[in-house]
Amino acid sequence: MTLDLPAPIAAYIAAGQRLDAEGMAAAFAEDAVVDDSGDGHHPQGRAEIAAWIENATIAVRAIFTPETAHEEAGIWILKGPVAGQFAGSPVKLTFSFTLDGDAITRLKIR
Repeated sequence: MTLDLPAPIAAYIAAGQRLDAEGMAAAFAEDAVVDDSGDGHHPQGRAEIAAWIENATIAVRAIFTPETAHEEAGIWILKGPVAGQFAGSPVKLTFSFTLDGDAITRLKIR
């Protein structure tokens, strides 16, 4: 299934499926924030987010495959499995994206 997503979210997802940390980080605004309830990290700014991506995604080869997506009050909500080399894989997660223009400004993962 192909989801019709805004460009920055589509770029983040595509880069993640290639395990391309640089491409994933490039989708974020310079002052973006991530709230990852799974690991308790809350990186702020593209440099911290890039380091978080390396540790939370690339190191365990975690790939998110969204199954559903919808926009609600300006926030894009995507749901689907994350599979990789970590205990309990795969897990179903919800990714909520806030955008400003062509960049992700906030990502919440639950």
